[in-house]
Parts: sequence; C-alpha cells; structure tokens
Amino acid sequence: MITLSDMYHVLTAVVPLYVAMILAYGSVKWWKIFSPDQCSGINRFVALFAVPLLSFHFISSNNPYAMNYKFIAADTLQKIIVLIVLVIWSRTSSRGCLEWSITLFSLSTLPNTLVMGIPLLKGMYGEASGTLMVQIVVLQCIIWYTLMLFLFEFRGARLLISEQFPDTAGSIVSFRVDSDIMSLDGKEPLQTEAEVGEDGKLHVTVRKSTSSRSEILSRRSHGPNSGVSLTPRPSNLTNAEIYSVQSSRNPTPRGSSFNHTDFCSMINGNNASNVSPRQSSYGNKGFDEENGVGGFGNHSRGNGVFGQGNSGYPAPPNAGIFSPLAGPGAKKAANGTEGGKELHMFVWSSSASPETEGGIHVFRGGDYGNELGVGAHRKDYDELGRDEFSFGNKAVLNGADREGPALSKAGSSSTAELHPKTGAHETKPTAMPPASVMTRLILIMVWRKLIRNPNTYSSVFGLTWSLVSFKWGIEMPAIIAKSISILSDAGLGMAMFSLGLFMALQPKIIACGNSIATFAMAIRFVTGPAVMAAASIAVGLRGVLLHIAIVQSALPQGIVPFVFAKEYNVHPDILSTGVIFGMLIALPMTLVYYILLGL
Repeated sequence: MITLSDMYHVLTAVVPLYVAMILAYGSVKWWKIFSPDQCSGINRFVALFAVPLLSFHFISSNNPYAMNYKFIAADTLQKIIVLIVLVIWSRTSSRGCLEWSITLFSLSTLPNTLVMGIPLLKGMYGEASGTLMVQIVVLQCIIWYTLMLFLFEFRGARLLISEQFPDTAGSIVSFRVDSDIMSLDGKEPLQTEAEVGEDGKLHVTVRKSTSSRSEILSRRSHGPNSGVSLTPRPSNLTNAEIYSVQSSRNPTPRGSSFNHTDFCSMINGNNASNVSPRQSSYGNKGFDEENGVGGFGNHSRGNGVFGQGNSGYPAPPNAGIFSPLAGPGAKKAANGTEGGKELHMFVWSSSASPETEGGIHVFRGGDYGNELGVGAHRKDYDELGRDEFSFGNKAVLNGADREGPALSKAGSSSTAELHPKTGAHETKPTAMPPASVMTRLILIMVWRKLIRNPNTYSSVFGLTWSLVSFKWGIEMPAIIAKSISILSDAGLGMAMFSLGLFMALQPKIIACGNSIATFAMAIRFVTGPAVMAAASIAVGLRGVLLHIAIVQSALPQGIVPFVFAKEYNVHPDILSTGVIFGMLIALPMTLVYYILLGL
C-alpha cells in the first residue's frame, strides 16, 4: 500500500527537476532574461559536457557483473515485439510505411530514462531501481539509438536511390561516400556520380554538390535576390560535359559565361556551333526562361531545374547536373561507346536552405546543425518541421505545396494523416540495390554519425571503465573523479533547464494538433507500458521488478529520438509534442501507475 510518506519521497525526487524546467521556461517566456542565441549556448553546453558526463558518471559507477538479466530481457523483448508488429503492419497494411514505423517505435519504447527515470524510480522504489535504470540507459545508448540511426539512414539512402536511380537502382553494386558527408538526411545537397563498368553495373560516388555550395556562398555574399543563373562547371572527365543550373527564389548576382539562349540552342541542337561534341539523349526539349524550368519530364514550377528525359521523377532543386547520358540508357552507352564507360551525375538536396535549418542541442553533438528556435535565422516551426524529402517545393500540412503541385516521394512525413498519400502522384516502388550494398552504405553513415556524438564516447568509456574497475577493484583517481563530478552533478538540472528553454521557444506546446497528440500520448503512456507488462510477465518478472519495468516504460518521451526525428524530418512535430506535453503529464501519469501497482 502506498503511504503519504512514499508519495512525499517521490515528489521530493521529481519536483526539483520541474522547478528547473519552469525557471527556464519563465526566464524566456515571461521575464525575457535569455535571448535565443544565449539559449543556444546553454543547450550546446548541455549537449557537449553536462549530459555526456552525467551519462559517464552513471554508467561507470554501475557494476556490469551484477546486471539483472531478466529485467534486461524484458526490456529487449518489449522492443522486439514492437518491431515485429510494425514490420508486419508496414508490409501488409496500405497505411503502413517506414516513417510511421520509426515514429511509433520511438513513442512506444524509448522513454526519457536518464533524466527522468533515474530520479523518479529511485524515489519510488529505492536505490536498487536506479541501478536497473542505468542498465536500461546503457542498452539505449549503445543498441537502440544506434538502431534508430540505422533506420533513419536507411530511409535517407532509399529516398536518394529511388529519386535518382528509379530504373537502374538494381544495377548498383557499390557506393563510395566522400569523407565530408556525415549523413543522408537530405539537408545538405548531395551529388551522385554513377560510373558504368564494362559489366554494365553501376558504381556510385556520393559527394557534396559543389554547385549548391557555390550558391550558398553567393547568397551569403550578396544577400537575397531573385533569378536563375546558369554556370558552366569544368570537368576532368573526357567523355562528359557538365553544366550546373543554379536557382533560387531571389536572383544571385553572379556572372555567367553564356546566356540562356545559347544554352537552349545547345540543348535543342539548333545552333551547331554550340552543340556538344556528343549528341544529347534529351532530344528537343524546351526551356521556360520565365519560370526557370526545363521541359524534361516531371518538374516543379519555379525551381529552375532540369528533369531527366521521360524518367518520370522530378529533378533536384537548386542545382541540376546535366549530362549527355542518364537513366536507363547508361548500359547501352557502356556497350557502344569507346572506352566502355560513361558517367552521369545528379544532385540530391532538401528544399530548405541550410542557412535556416534548426534543431535542438539537447543530447546532441556539436556538428549536428543549428538549434530549433534559436539563432539568427529562426523560422516558423510549422515550416521547419515539415520540409519534405522531395525534389520539389515544401508541402504544407494539408498536403498542398506552397508554390506548385505535390511531387511524388517514397513515403510521407506529413502528420495530417496516418498513412502515405495515394493517387496519381504515388511513386512506384523502386528495386533497391543488393542488401549487402545497402547495408555497407548505411553502416558507413551510421558510423560517421556515432563518432561525432559525445554521448557515444561517454557510454563506451563509461562501460569500459566499469568493466575494468569492478573486475580488478581499481578506483578512479580522485582528481579525475572530482573533475567529472563537478559537471555531472549539474547534468540533471541543466538537462531539465534546457528542456524548459526549448519549451519556451516553441510557438505551441502541442505542435502536431490535438488528435495526433492524443494518439501519440496513448502510444507513449498506454501501449508502451502494456507491451512492457506482457514482455515482463513472459520472462518471469514478478513483484517489485514488474512494477519498476511498467513504470519506467510510462516515462515521458526521450529527447534523443526527437533530435533524430528533427534532423531527418520524420514527424518532428509529433516527437516535439511527445517531449514537451509528455513532460507536463508525466508526473501524474507515473504516479497513477505507481499507486495502481501498489494496491
């Protein structure tokens, strides 16, 4: 039976965290103490120092040789059950898709264990429960967050391949990714170069788009303008002529070495003096100078890009790489052209400018980008959270484009409906490269993300030290232990303070709408604990351990899944609501579970 004394101990452990969060919220919303730039600095400190050192402190002080394997098995079984159900649902249901599978997995299985779980469960069930929470934190950081990264990078790779190689993806046998590319999240413009070997297979190189980089530099140098500039790009390839079409809503005052008329004449073959030495496979196509759009298959008005033949997919924005050979004709050219190899290039990028992207620094590495709601280039959250992974204009919540018709894409990131759009614009499934090729590509990108995340090092170093220290009884030198404890002791308070700043900078606490928020909260606080209860009973947990397992699964939404969702643009408004609104109702919800389980 839960007594008033027990309730007081719980509130004593949790209320101070809410005090820090409320103070941060009021300092921005009511008292205007901190500016957005100052909030960004605080969040960055939390991401790089406070939280990683807090994680290291908990993990290094936990005895890995005394882990409760039944408890770990129950937590693992819960996540495996959810994964299996989501895979079956995405395969068999017309409403199933990868984006919603990722979001539902985050909502149902990844709670805020480090910041909320450890103090809350210690207040409810004593110090032993804190040890169990640390074990859950270790698994989350090393296994489940890595799995989330894998899924997000798989989605990014699939979108890149399906958009740029809709007919020839099955012929790709290798990927090479330049070392300066850290992710396939679609925020930075990427250029793919596909080299066709003598065997007719494609060898793809992915690198940053130099044309898009030049456009960004020009925007920063000259400010917002309007227009389209056509810039020839030099090529070190003997059998390819490459041109970039640089576009923005505002003209960029850059010189061009040739005009639109010459360029159109070269494409149409009407001006023999300007025709490339090798004939283009595009045929006679038109070019709309007013809108900056070439009539090569599907296109979106106002993007100033060239589509590829009749391939049926939109060309990328901001930079178009034009080549005499592209698409399904690659094999034919490889067999009939001297040298046996041809090369065609594409550019892949998000429709949003990197200058205005945002995020949140909480639990995030230093190179992950700017912060949501902070910085000089803050933009409205509705726009920020709904940039589509397509080559067209951004889509608003109801699915209509701001500047033109909707473009097809492999999956929907809109929160207006719980299933991808269907109809005339639906993208046909693209045959993916072999599983071994895709796996290698994704592992490369996941590894690059992990090695730039300070939480990866804190988890690995903490686990390594605990294995050594508890095996041979080695104590950490006092000078090092005290240096770490100074910051780790402030980690919990600073993490909650950052959450308060994040809440204050948002236009709305419920960013995704009431119906979607209700659905998300039901998944977070009802479905997750129900599956955990079933998994715990299946592995034999009883008594207090069963109660701890259920209550920890009813904690509010974790921060890291939201950071990933924002970075990869997969329902960030839903995860934002899960973090903010979930924190507000977490205390009463967990207390309800605590009281009911104690009856």
